[in-house]
Amino acid sequence: MNLLDFEKPIAELESKLEDMKTLAGDSDKEVQAAVKALEKKILDLKKETFENLTGWQRVQLSRHPDRPYTLDYIYEITTDFIELHGDRNVADDKAMVGGLGTIEGQTFMIIGQQKGRNTKQRQMRNFGMANPEGYRKALRLMKMAEKFNKPIITFIDTPGAFPGLEAEERGQGEAIARNLKEMFMLKVPVICIVIGEGASGGALGIAIGDKVLMLENTWYSVISPESCSSILWRSWDYKEQAAEVLKLTGKDMLSLKLIDGIVKEPLGGAHTNLKWMSQEVKKVIMDNFKELNKLTPEDRISKRIDKFCAMGVVKE
Repeated sequence: MNLLDFEKPIAELESKLEDMKTLAGDSDKEVQAAVKALEKKILDLKKETFENLTGWQRVQLSRHPDRPYTLDYIYEITTDFIELHGDRNVADDKAMVGGLGTIEGQTFMIIGQQKGRNTKQRQMRNFGMANPEGYRKALRLMKMAEKFNKPIITFIDTPGAFPGLEAEERGQGEAIARNLKEMFMLKVPVICIVIGEGASGGALGIAIGDKVLMLENTWYSVISPESCSSILWRSWDYKEQAAEVLKLTGKDMLSLKLIDGIVKEPLGGAHTNLKWMSQEVKKVIMDNFKELNKLTPEDRISKRIDKFCAMGVVKE
């Protein structure tokens, strides 16, 4: 079981609860009462802990090794997902996945970054850090969706675009910049959801949408807390302070009008109940799609441009 530091007091109580349940007999009313009291104490502690998480703690939760990734959500919410491969130029980037899938009778083009569960998968997926061909594959699929009038869903979960020399040689910056430009002008509805880490241009490269949403325990920022700490303090030791200063949580982003909504997670995080979390994501997608589908393509594009152009503008 993968436990974060702030989860350990809860885990200790849950272990004690299991021991009490094992020892308790059906007829022992005193022990049964103690079990119920401990269950209530655990629930209260969970609520207090997870409702008051710091920015850094939410960053930790977003990186939880058991947290659902893009393909987990895709297989839960779609009935017949068909993955499409390659950018038709260099290669098929395994860090970026995409394809067609049906949700409640509506076909969507679904694109997202994919991390790995074990060492082999992490190497294959490059830790969710896409190369230029990954962003070019994403754009190819978006243009295909536009051609066939299919709405687009993107799942954002990356520590950043791959910063290697070979990625820069193949035009990493140009690939991301082109995605930003082209996504503004897509005629179909675009719904973007941050499901884990949303770092820098690597996240933004597939995050220009009519609706940009964040799961409750995710983060979205121009830089990670560790990198920010290493730049400002010349050390990673101040990452917790950096996480607070960066205002990277869903609540911060919503208050700054940089996203359109927050998707509630089950108590303890998305990894504690994948099916429940998937149903919430599915509901949010369909609700927003129905709303966006009422608009004309011209109205959607105009609203999309206006929304992003208003970010960072200060009126005195």
